[in-house]
Amino acid sequence: MRIFSTRHPPAGRHFPALSLCAALLVAGCGGLRTAKAPLESTLEKSTCTSNADTLLVLLPGAHSHPDEFTREGFITALNDNRLAVDVMRVDAHLGYYNDKTILDRLSADVMAPARSRGYKSIWIAGISVGGFGGLLYAQTRPGELAGLVAIAPYLGERALSLDIANAGGLARWTGPLGDPPGSDLRTPNETQLWQWLRGYVGTTATFGARPPLYLGYGLDDRFAFSHRLLAAALPADRVFTTEGGHDWPEWMRLWRRMLPTLPLPGCPG
Repeated sequence: MRIFSTRHPPAGRHFPALSLCAALLVAGCGGLRTAKAPLESTLEKSTCTSNADTLLVLLPGAHSHPDEFTREGFITALNDNRLAVDVMRVDAHLGYYNDKTILDRLSADVMAPARSRGYKSIWIAGISVGGFGGLLYAQTRPGELAGLVAIAPYLGERALSLDIANAGGLARWTGPLGDPPGSDLRTPNETQLWQWLRGYVGTTATFGARPPLYLGYGLDDRFAFSHRLLAAALPADRVFTTEGGHDWPEWMRLWRRMLPTLPLPGCPG
């Protein structure tokens, strides 16, 4: 893929998300990178077409650099599957979640410019906190995404997952039907995210409502308890598992298994 660095103008409204340092149990949170505006990204053009109309936005984990998607083989796997998509690797590190600007930055610095370039279909594929960010984006910007891939996503604190499990799973969990005191739709929290995910139960998500959601995780991942709750709400052919935990070897195995099943356009001929 041909690579182009891209920068875009900043936007204003902030998104108050969760503070993830403690929740993600990330070492060295005191050394978080500083969130900048605009959000930096790198566009990689498809090797098989010069006018791809589908963009795949890659969101890394908490302390990962977007170059790791290239180093670990994510881009090579796309080419091996002969997919006619452009790829945007986004430097959406934990600092953007911690200062509560991640969704506004994605909207202003990635999505809006992509639409202005003529992309008709935009997907997000995120790993760990990047999967969490992709889910939040789909929740708060309905109708914008054509599809969503969440690999080992952070899904909130275990206490809420235990409540869902004790209720008999997401299909039976009702949760608080009203929003928590002092909250609104612009300030999503874990409960609101799971309420939104409950909309996948017994349905086939479609563009315009909820984007098709594909989930992958390691069976020994530290977030696997929550992953299994979400997996039970999705069609079986959109759930992928592998041996192992929460690291690149597992994520790469999942990615290679998932790619041939995703409804992404193939190369001409």
